[in-house]
Order: sequence, then C-alpha cells, then structure tokens
Amino acid sequence: MDSNTKVSRRELGKRAGQVAAAAALAGVAIPAVHAAENSTIQVVLIGCGGRGTGAAQDALGVNTGNTKLVAMADVFEDKLKGSLNNIMRSRKPGVAAKVDVPPERQFIGFDAYKKAMDCLKPGDVAIFTTPLAFRWVHFTYAIEKGLNVFMEKPLTSDGPTSRKMLDLAQKASAKNLKVGVGLMSRHARNLEGLQKRIMDGEIGDVLLMRGYRMANGGANVLAHKLDRFKDETELEYQIRHFHSFIWASGGVFNDFHIHIIDHLSWMKNAFPIKAQGVGGRHYKTDRTGNPWVDQNFDSYGIEYTFADGTKMMYEGRSMQGAQPMYYSFVHGTKGCAIASKSGDCNGPSSIYKGFAEVPDNMTWKSPQDLRGPYQNEWDSLIDAIVHDKPYSEVKRGVEASMTASMGRIAAHMGREITMEELLNNDVTYAPGIDNVTKDSPAPLKSDDKGIYPLPEPGRKKWEF
Repeated sequence: MDSNTKVSRRELGKRAGQVAAAAALAGVAIPAVHAAENSTIQVVLIGCGGRGTGAAQDALGVNTGNTKLVAMADVFEDKLKGSLNNIMRSRKPGVAAKVDVPPERQFIGFDAYKKAMDCLKPGDVAIFTTPLAFRWVHFTYAIEKGLNVFMEKPLTSDGPTSRKMLDLAQKASAKNLKVGVGLMSRHARNLEGLQKRIMDGEIGDVLLMRGYRMANGGANVLAHKLDRFKDETELEYQIRHFHSFIWASGGVFNDFHIHIIDHLSWMKNAFPIKAQGVGGRHYKTDRTGNPWVDQNFDSYGIEYTFADGTKMMYEGRSMQGAQPMYYSFVHGTKGCAIASKSGDCNGPSSIYKGFAEVPDNMTWKSPQDLRGPYQNEWDSLIDAIVHDKPYSEVKRGVEASMTASMGRIAAHMGREITMEELLNNDVTYAPGIDNVTKDSPAPLKSDDKGIYPLPEPGRKKWEF
C-alpha cells in the first residue's frame, strides 16, 4: 500500500497484522539474513550524540552473539570524535575491545549514513540515533542493504511519515529483518511484571492513568542570535539543537514525554484514539534576558481518551526552579499501582489494595532488574538475530510516536485531535529531507530578528 493512501484506525490495526504476519513468515520462505551463533555481528552507529553513544555500548555489551562496532557516521565531526572517545572509555566490561573504527571508517556529512552502512554485510546491524526527521530515509537504505536495525525513538512526528514508516515495517519484515526501537520501558522487568498483573485483573478494570515529567530546566535550547550561524549553516544549527524544532524532533513533548505515554498505554494494552490539552509559554527569555528561540511550550497538560472512554492524564513541564516530578500511576476498580517510581521507567513498580499508595496497602513489589532496560532491549534484538526469531518493534514505535504527536498538536492548536485525523493529515514537516545537503535551506526559517514561529492555539489550522 502506498504511504499516501488514507487509513482509518481500523486499517492501522490491519497494517499491524500484516507486519506481524510478515514477521511470522520471515524464517519460512525467505532467505535467512541472521547471524550464525559463532559469527561476528558488525554494527555501525549513525548519529553520534549521547543516545547513540549509549546504544553502541549496549550493542557491544549483549549476552548473546559476538558484536563489533566497525563504522560511525554523523553530520558533525566533533560529535563523532566525542562519541568514539566515550565508547572507548566505557565502564561496561569488554566494550573497548569490540571497537574497530579507524579514521577511514569515520564518516562525516549528510551522505555519511550510506558510507557507514556500505561497510556492513546483510544481517549486520545499523543503529539510527539521528534526529527523527531522517529516520525513514536511513531505514529505507537499510532495507535495501538487508540490514537489521535499532532505531531511537520517536520515529515520526507527522502523518505522512507515520504512514511511510508503517509501509517500511512491512518491507523489512518481508525481508526477514529484525528491528528494535528505543522505547526501553517495554523491556523494563518491573514494568513487564506490572503489566502482566494488570492484564490478569489484579487492580480490576483500569479507569485512569497519570504520568508526569515535570523537569526543573533543560528542555529549552538557548540560542545567541548574534553568532549562532558563525561556523555553521542554519540547517546545521537546527540539527545540532534538534529538540528546539518540530521538524527535527517533534519538539520536547515527543522526545521527552513519549516513554511514560508509551508505557502507560501498554498498561492499558491499547493506544488512545484522541487527545485534547493545554500548554503555555511562560518565559520568553532566560534570567539574563537572552531570548529563547525554540518552538516548545514550557508546560503541557494533555487528556488522552481510549476507545472505551478510559482517560490518561499527562503533564509535562520544563521550568528552572520548579518542583521536579517524574513518575507514573495506574488506577483500577480494585486498587492502584505505581508504574515508574522515578524517571522514564525506573522501579520498583508496586501494587496497592484500595486507592492510597502507602506501605500498609502494598500487595506486590517488583524485584530488581539486574541488567536494566537499555541492555535488555539489545539482548532481545541480538538474540532474535542470532536465533532467527521474528522481531519488529516498528508498529508500536509509530503508534507511540503518533500518540505523543497527537497530544502535542492538541495543545499547540487548542482543540481536540483524533488519531485518524493525525494519521491522515498531509502536512509534512521536513519535505525533501532525503535529498538534503549541507547547503540546503533549513526546513524552517527564522524571522529577521532570528526568532522562529511559536504555537498559536486557536489561530493556526495546523502546526507550522
């Protein structure tokens, strides 16, 4: 199906079934591209920021298979050099010995992703940790090369790209490729245990879920107008500060808040069908008067609704000096649960009789997760490659990304947004991103004062 074809929420479920069916048949009639247990699985890193550096270390720290990092790629040389140095200094045992990235396999530029993947053989692994606008471009090339993939979240921020990624997921599974997505909460053992107990009815029917990521700073990216393009183009500037720009990241809402939104949806075993919400921009400058030029609100409050009418309330904030709150809860007809005790998915998770989360009411607490969710997700992916198991996390990665986008757009527009409306919208935030070069214009232009457009709830028909 062409990615421009409109789809309903029911059709989305049908596509999910097609992806699953393709994955299930992958090892039957399609030539194997998995690695034998005694072979080396070569890995390349494309996008050398903090998340890419962490993902590479986890790839080299797996408990199954023999992995080796053989190439790296980024738009910025300083990012690549810094990442390589950090990987070589990894505290994880044995990681440095699995790194073989000489200068001739350190690629810089907008076509560097191709050069890195060209170093691999079918069945090896490409890591995608660039800003999300490039995700479908890199995924397309990996499928052509017959490569397994690990891609960072979010996967998409608009309808056309979401449809494109769902189609690419079918093509990847049809070629027996394994694809992991960096929504590590699904691999947190504490949340795995809690989700099973909720599905078994331990807290009764789920009525309400609540999530909070209320940070006390760090979400906005301060830009100094006078010299911000001195050593780089506007395009490079926006990529370097990708959290600030909707086209590059979906903004801080998609990038920071997707984890709790995803794992609470997992507790319901469904994704919401619509969202409405509010948001605001309290501060336009930092404390010294320098202007913030990013496109984010600094506070969000979203009400998500599931098909059965159940609600999920999510609140996000990024304000220096404000009280930090970073956890999630599930409320049922017979009791309640703490999902994440801190952070995106940290345990222990716990269940309580009644509706007060106090020690005397606790009926279950999750055991310690010895390896942690970031390593667990890599262990699962490499195990699927080594033992040729069907494996694709793309569909739910797209659904989680769309759910985050739905909340962000509802707040930015000041009206209710449905999943079907988002999925079938034709606004593309980064058109032509597959042909971009260093000299290409940025997808978003600032005004003559160096300020970028902000959300205008109630005034703008669709974002930017």
